[in-house]
Amino acid sequence: MTERVVLAYSGGLDTSVAIGWIAERTGAEVIAVAVDVGQGGEDLEVIRQRALDCGAVEAYVADARDEFAEEYCMPALRANGLYLDRYPLVSAISRPIIVKHLVRAARQFDAQTVAHGCTGKGNDQVRFEVGITSLAPDLKCLAPVRDLALTREKAIAYAEQHKLPIATTKHNPFSIDQNVWGRAVETGFLEDIWNGPTKDVYSYTDDPTFPPVADEVVITFDQGIPVALDGVAVTPLQAIQEMNRRAGAQGVGRIDIVEDRLVGIKSREIYEAPGAMALIAAHQELENVTVEREQARFKRTVEQRWTELVYDGMWFSPLKKSLETFIDDTQRYVSGDIRMVLHGGRATVTGRRSEASLYDFNLATYDEGDSFDQSQARGFIEIFGLTAKLSAARDVKFGNGVDLTGADLPGAEA
Repeated sequence: MTERVVLAYSGGLDTSVAIGWIAERTGAEVIAVAVDVGQGGEDLEVIRQRALDCGAVEAYVADARDEFAEEYCMPALRANGLYLDRYPLVSAISRPIIVKHLVRAARQFDAQTVAHGCTGKGNDQVRFEVGITSLAPDLKCLAPVRDLALTREKAIAYAEQHKLPIATTKHNPFSIDQNVWGRAVETGFLEDIWNGPTKDVYSYTDDPTFPPVADEVVITFDQGIPVALDGVAVTPLQAIQEMNRRAGAQGVGRIDIVEDRLVGIKSREIYEAPGAMALIAAHQELENVTVEREQARFKRTVEQRWTELVYDGMWFSPLKKSLETFIDDTQRYVSGDIRMVLHGGRATVTGRRSEASLYDFNLATYDEGDSFDQSQARGFIEIFGLTAKLSAARDVKFGNGVDLTGADLPGAEA
């Protein structure tokens, strides 16, 4: 039986050429797999037919938008997943769902190898291959660009020579990856980190310099999941799409960052994630109201490690699953409403309410009705500061106390 290779297929030039390129260099039949995670563009049936026209023996297409929103975007939201505290894992969370469909197709079509279009210097090669072998250790992985020397120039020449039904151009300044959670842009003149992004870089967001009238939205959460906007019930996918539209119109979610890639290099990336950034900001504020202090402090550590694991391609790792168990438990009371104003590139929370709130007005107020017993504060401070007091006394005893005579003290003369 002829060996078969399942190829992650986008419908673009490189993966269209890769179908024939793989077949010629390995002798294998190619099954193209296209997964819709809300990236927009062409109809799935058009992409499927193009794969067949380019030489694929089978073409598997999947509308995975709801699955992506519910099983990948929502865990990222509940984890407040922001790599380097800024990047909302736009590409990182889309790879494992694509991997799942690639492995499913490999089983369905009896393929022994799974291929992807990544280069040898990015994060995605790791995300694909670690994900694939985590789900199916017996499968082999192939990267035509990295392993079979499929360069951009060769791809254009191959497409023209074989008259493939795909547009070819040598001038394409950016590398773009997008889905419903956001959009990532890199390469071209952006590789000079002194160059500012031009208007043509952006697609999901309007210029925040000249915003329309401010937009106020009320987001309702149930256990950390957005379930309604302005009182209208929504699915996770609908929540993201609507917040993309409304926050994007206000220029919310533009990110320009130099980030640390897993492979050891720094990379300049431009991201647009209006819905993701607005929803994360709202979710974080509702957690401030409903999650107990020590639990919240520890969750921030868990969030960072969860985010690093996902960024590094370890979505299916045991540690990530264990951390997610903790995160899920923290979301038990993260239910309620967040009022947010979207305007001029900012998503600003202006109101919070929750039946599970830990905010007690009578404890917090300084006005009449204050129920906080301030007489207990003195004893609390004595006990809380006792270890520091004892340590300071020991320092003084051995001549290591703080110098209070130095010229660096406030008001001291030079």
